[in-house]
Amino acid sequence: MSEPVLHMLCGKIAAGKSTLSATLGQGAGVIVIREDDWLHALYSDRLETLADYSACTARLREIVGPLSIDLLRAGTSVVLDFAANRPPERAWMRGLAQTAGAQARLHYLEVDDATCLTRLRARNARGEHPFRVSEAQFHRITSHFVPPTEEEGLDVIRYAP
Repeated sequence: MSEPVLHMLCGKIAAGKSTLSATLGQGAGVIVIREDDWLHALYSDRLETLADYSACTARLREIVGPLSIDLLRAGTSVVLDFAANRPPERAWMRGLAQTAGAQARLHYLEVDDATCLTRLRARNARGEHPFRVSEAQFHRITSHFVPPTEEEGLDVIRYAP
């Protein structure tokens, strides 16, 4: 049996993180934990602002962190479909893998804003995603995006369209 891996996903809104997580989750011995699904089920009535999102995702991490560690220790790889879009988020996820004695791998989707916005408009029109994101919200959230650097010491797999 191979060593379990914590798969982290980095990319702007509509870059394809959830699509990639579904693909990664098709492997044997792999489970996908989707932040958007949990947030929608638990907090959809409370998510009005970025501050609301930050508070709710912090509470969710209190549950998902220990769960991920337990799964990794049990030999199950985890695709953590949470945005690993800033160094603190990536450090938190990497810490989960280290605590569990597992590998950590960052999947970085390098997609430009124009492509993401085109995909976002299509996603919003389909109505299949649990959250509708406006273009203004996209720009506000993307302004906080920080690509991974070598200094973070992560095993990075890069995807470009």
